[in-house]
Amino acid sequence: MLQQNENSNAVAETGSAKADKVWFITGASRGFGRVWADAALQRGDKVAATARSLASIADLKEKYGANVLTLELDVTNSEQVKSAVAEAHAYFGRLDIVLNNAGYSLVGTIEEASADDVRAMYETNIFGPLAVIQAALPLLREQGFGHILGTSSNLGHVVLPVIGYYCSSKWAFEAIHESLASEIKAFGIKVTIIEPGAYATEFGSQQSLKFAQGMDIYGDFKSQFFSNLSHLERGDPDATPAALFKMVDSENPPLRFFLGSHNLPWVRKDYNERLATWEEWEEVSNSAQILIK
Repeated sequence: MLQQNENSNAVAETGSAKADKVWFITGASRGFGRVWADAALQRGDKVAATARSLASIADLKEKYGANVLTLELDVTNSEQVKSAVAEAHAYFGRLDIVLNNAGYSLVGTIEEASADDVRAMYETNIFGPLAVIQAALPLLREQGFGHILGTSSNLGHVVLPVIGYYCSSKWAFEAIHESLASEIKAFGIKVTIIEPGAYATEFGSQQSLKFAQGMDIYGDFKSQFFSNLSHLERGDPDATPAALFKMVDSENPPLRFFLGSHNLPWVRKDYNERLATWEEWEEVSNSAQILIK
């Protein structure tokens, strides 16, 4: 470990502009987290890979040795989060990229899902990433550099039925990161929200989905929804690392970063419709504005 820290400290001054980066990744056992952790290690980066089960990421350690630190982490456990972030920083001597990737989707209509269902999802999708960010920020500030990445979705801009609560978590996720970007820019820390479209990851598996107790009245509606969803074209997740690396290696990475070709047309259409509605009602809306003198 001592040699690892000495090697890292020798190049720490270059920060995020250096070729080989140190990543901290949550949810590295499957999906994008696994794809990106593996790809980063393959290109010579170093990775602190975290997952709820160490067994699910043990092969990374076997394959990449000292370049990877595997840590057990439940992002809903704030004390475990603090410990994991601190251990990763101590092991590598710095953290260039902190990637919040852990999350899952709650499946159910707005009426079906219970408050407990929604709270549990927000604990993972919102409060978990917040715990990671708040644990990492003092270390990144002290370094004077860093790049916080958050895996969101194109559903951070548009909404689908049946997974409305999941969409809501991504809208909150996006707002938090946009505010964060302004707050920490002066410290030399960058923020990017990664917004993938539909990809053939394990995100649709039982491990990444939780189902609210169903109501018969929505049975037909949900059946049609899932039928439409099954015909959705999905991208190859293994095609994403090159684009991701181009973004993180940029001197000026964007706040929002689409992955996939379907996102922009969908979001453009949705925003155009919103603008058209606001403009249609502009006169009525403006009539409600009486300035207080």
